[in-house]
Amino acid sequence: MDETYIKVKGEWKYFYRAVDKAGNTIDFLLTAKRDKKAALRFLNKAIGANVKPGLINIDKSGANNAGIAAYNKENNTRIKIRQCKYLNNIVEQDHRFIKRITRPMLGFKNFWCAQATLAGIELMRMLKKGQMRYSSGSDKTPAEWFYSLAA
Repeated sequence: MDETYIKVKGEWKYFYRAVDKAGNTIDFLLTAKRDKKAALRFLNKAIGANVKPGLINIDKSGANNAGIAAYNKENNTRIKIRQCKYLNNIVEQDHRFIKRITRPMLGFKNFWCAQATLAGIELMRMLKKGQMRYSSGSDKTPAEWFYSLAA
């Protein structure tokens, strides 16, 4: 779990991302602030859509640490926190693909447009990683699913 910076209306906003051991994207969220409340909201969103992890690697961010501690207290769970910037390298390396696309844009004019654009960029990235496998009974490929969502 980590965050990176995205420029919106000339100000830096925080793009939280979570990646598993294999490099697959778990979830993402664009927030205006980097605090305990934002980290907790992202953690609830990520765990709600996936299974509860036993261990989360984070960098030395106090907001992420406080958010995970608050999640553990609220839900009576015991998610371990490992603070090591080098073990968090998978998500740091995954940020560069998002930054490579957003840097030439020179920022976004609107927060909601930034959220929608980043969701599309993440979806395309997930398709490239092969995360969206389709079942043999389905008649649509992942690309067709993407185009149906865009329509």
